[in-house]
Amino acid sequence: MFEPVTKYKELSDVKLFELTKSGDRSAFTEIYDRYFGLLYLHALYRLKSKDEAKDIVQDIFSDLWSGRCTVDPKTNVSNYLYTSTRNRVLNAFSHKNVQSRYHASLDWNENTESFTDHRVRERQLKSIIEKEIDALPPRMKSVFLMSRKANMTYVEIARDLEITEQSVRSHVKNALKILRVKLGVKIYLLISLF
Repeated sequence: MFEPVTKYKELSDVKLFELTKSGDRSAFTEIYDRYFGLLYLHALYRLKSKDEAKDIVQDIFSDLWSGRCTVDPKTNVSNYLYTSTRNRVLNAFSHKNVQSRYHASLDWNENTESFTDHRVRERQLKSIIEKEIDALPPRMKSVFLMSRKANMTYVEIARDLEITEQSVRSHVKNALKILRVKLGVKIYLLISLF
């Protein structure tokens, strides 16, 4: 070991890093103690997340220790650490943007698929309903369509077709009975709203 542990506080960053490169854990601990708080605050200011800031700074020191033999801070240790922190913060922002876009695309795809599936089913159901309506007797069919598609009242239909209001009611009631039997209860409920 180079000097007693208390002397590490007096050493320069360059000397501490030289000792760290040779495997001196106490020198590394001094660098960690010197810069962790500052780097953490720097990352926290940018990220607004304590956990993310702490993780980034921990990763920087972990990488510094594991790569101590190959890491060569060009100017000084503090510049190296600040640059590493800035780059990690920028990478975190990039990663968040990629994640956001990915999640947005998933939501869009899910919504699009759901919407498309819904539209296909709607068209199929509409086709089935129209086919069954077309199969109704002619007078019943025209009364039913005037009631449901044209939204005409029974009085208006009776006047247009020159039949009684009671006949209109009977045609609509019988049409719904026939359709209920042919299409089932679920589709009948949809027709009632149709």
